[in-house]
Formats: sequence, structure tokens, C-alpha cells
Amino acid sequence: MDQFDVVVIGSGPGGYVCAIRCAQLGMKTAIIEKYDTLGGTCLNVGCIPSKSLLDSSHHYYDALKHFDSHGIIIDGELKVDLQKMILRKDSVVDQTTKGIDYLMSKNKITVFKGLGSFVDSSKINISKVENDKQISFKSAVIATGSKPSSLPFAKIDKERIITSNEALKLKEIPKKLIVIGGGVIGLELGQVYNRLGSEVSVIEYSDTITPFMDSSVSKELIRIFKKQKIKFYLSHKVFNVISSVDSVTIQAEDSNGNKVTFDGDYCLVSVGRIPYTDGLNLDVIGLSINNKGEIEVNENLQTSQANVYAIGDVIKGPMLAHKAEEEGVMVAEIIANQKPHINYNLIPNVIYTWPEVASVGKTEEQLIQMGVSFKTGQFPMRALGRARASMDVDGFVKILADSKTDEILGVHIIGARAADLIAEAVTAMEFRASAEDLSRMSHAHPTYAEAIKEAALAATENRPLHI
Repeated sequence: MDQFDVVVIGSGPGGYVCAIRCAQLGMKTAIIEKYDTLGGTCLNVGCIPSKSLLDSSHHYYDALKHFDSHGIIIDGELKVDLQKMILRKDSVVDQTTKGIDYLMSKNKITVFKGLGSFVDSSKINISKVENDKQISFKSAVIATGSKPSSLPFAKIDKERIITSNEALKLKEIPKKLIVIGGGVIGLELGQVYNRLGSEVSVIEYSDTITPFMDSSVSKELIRIFKKQKIKFYLSHKVFNVISSVDSVTIQAEDSNGNKVTFDGDYCLVSVGRIPYTDGLNLDVIGLSINNKGEIEVNENLQTSQANVYAIGDVIKGPMLAHKAEEEGVMVAEIIANQKPHINYNLIPNVIYTWPEVASVGKTEEQLIQMGVSFKTGQFPMRALGRARASMDVDGFVKILADSKTDEILGVHIIGARAADLIAEAVTAMEFRASAEDLSRMSHAHPTYAEAIKEAALAATENRPLHI
């Protein structure tokens, strides 16, 4: 029987990063993956392919709507080849997953393909197509990720009623796409098909989209999306979804109790994700899941079985690839008797629509609820020369700082390159910078990042320079 210091179950961002760090620290490491390719949801049917389609559709949308303003004339009909677009997406995924194969080989990590399940607290069985195999471990890490949530009245048929997995490989551009859920995944994929010509309607149970974001950001995002002709139906409770050969009907109830019917070609069910722990055989090592499907862990990410850890989407916290990566590194270093830590308050959230949305720290609503006295500085993107030059004038930067100490408590950005800009805020907050600290740092001109400096000035002494 093969013996390992650490066995990681699941090869998504959390799992493969954990395996790499374990190997770097001198541990004999194995990783188990049930699918044919490494990388988990993120690389295969999540972060990477969705960003590929977002970028491709953005190029088309710019050509259709904005090139003329730049003096670029397209002589002839502009067309979309959806299958070629999806082939490019598949190529990006293939290159990325092969990169993980390389990293496993480089770090001398043994890869097993098959379904890993616990035999006891020191052995794992790997179910393969031909023969099962058992391996032993000193420590194990559960990194099996999550899967799309479903609704009891909306049976996912993968034809007309679909999840994000199917939305990434449609064979046609829907005439009408109905999205149930105003969260990250629904908005990103909704914008992809809106750009390509679909009539997109988003049905959301709550009275706002992206409820985890600062409310001012959510309001700005919905304003921009409406300008892009995406329709929103907030405070609508869906109670039935019916599919036929070539269409789908969604029945809902609005906040006044009125029945509303939506007809479309496809219905994308995007109501979040749930932890995936099927087949792990957790009970044999005394583990159970809570009512949210999560594995309970302590501050060191240990389960009740001391030599078994869990990270990423299978435990509490936001289901983010970079959160899983940080946890993977932390577990590896704890096993190696180091003393790492994670500041969960400083893990950024990002929505990769255009404009992008990114935030870190507390929202205004959270600070009010906590009874924290704070001040606000906000600066509009349209006041930037760089934004006007690129025609990306929507959005703003909002900084929340402690009214007494001036320490930055939260940063919320909606605008071009927000996903990259948020790193400056994370860095500042990691060092417990004040708004004044940020306002006194030189920012290159002209850049989008100048909006951060200006918002910091607004938060410090209410003295932004360019509005």
C-alpha cells in the first residue's frame, strides 16, 4: 500500500494549492481527483471558462457599440460565431488544466484519478473504472468543493432548465434567457448572453441584487445593467418552472401577491452553490455535515478527526477560489508545525461583469449594525481622465474609515478594472492603513487607481481634488 504524509481529496484551487505547499514543505503528497482533468469547478466549469466568455462577448459588444466612436469602421456585417467562441473558451480551459498537470509533476505530487472515500482515519479507497486502490496517510485534506444549488420545483434537465455548467456550452444564442437569481454567476452569464443579443431577464427573490455587497454598489450595478437593457424583477418568488422541447415557462409571485409568468428559450437556475461531500464516506471517521451541508472545522481548519482537515467550499465562509487557496496554504503550514493565519475580513469579493465590482472589509450596512462610527469618501469614475479616454465612466470608489482613528474599514469599487484595483485596498488594510495614508500616496496619472486616492481624500478631509 502506498503511504503518504498528506493526501488531498479534490484538485480545485484549494486542493491543488494545498498539495503544492505541502510538497514545498517536504511532505510526500498525493492528490485525488474524480474527474479526468485537474482544476475542479473553477478551472473547468467556473471562474476560468466564464471569464473567457465574458472577455469574448466584451470584444463583440465593444465592436458593436463603441468602435465607431473610436473612429474604427467595420465594413460589413458584424457576426458572432458562438461555437468558435466556446472553442476558444475550451482551449483556455485546456491550457490551464494542463498547467496544473505540470505543477503536480514539477512538485513530485502523485495524482490519482478516481473517487476518494475514507476507509478509516488513516486509509482512503480510490474507486477507479477498473480496480480500486487503497492508500494510507498521516494527514488528509478534504477539498471537494461545491455544486450548483437547485430548486425543488425546477428540475434541471440540462436542455432548457440549466445551471452555469450548461450555460458555458450552449449551441445557440438564446432569444430570451431567464435567470433565476441575482447573484454573481447569474449576472456574469446573463451579461455574456445579453451582449450577444439575448433578451435577458433576472428574477430575484430579495429586493436587491448581490445582497452581500454594499447597497450603494448594488444600486449602481442595477442602474448600469438596466442601461444595458437587462430586465430585473426584484422581490419575485418563483414557484414553478416548466420546460418543453423548445421553450421554458417560469411562474412567480411579486411582492403584492400577483402571479407573473415569464417565457423564454432557456432558464438559468443560479441560486447559489452547496458543499459537495458525496461519496467521501465521512461517517466512518466520525464526521457529519451541518444543516448547510458544511463540514465543521476549528480555527485550524481541523475536523473532529484531528488528522483530517477541510478547506474551501465544503466549510463555512464565502465560496471563493482565492479563499480556498489561502486555506490550502494555511493547512499545509499547520501540518508542518508553522503558525499561519488568515484574516477573513480581508478576502476580497469580485464580480467580473463590466463594469467590474470588487469589495473588501465591511459594508456601510454592517458598520451601522455593529454600531461603529465611520466616515465615507466616494469618488466617481467619470471624473477621471483615464475613464473618459477609455469610455468607461460608470461607477465609483467608496472608502469607509473609522471616524476616530481614520483606519480604513471597507473599500467598495464599481468600475473598470475593479478586480485588479481592489488589491491596493487589501494591501492597505492588511497594514491597517488610514484613509490619509492612502490619500498621500502618489498614484500614476492617468489611471483608474487615482479614484482610490481621491476617495481617500474625500474620506480624510472631504477634499477630493477633481470634483
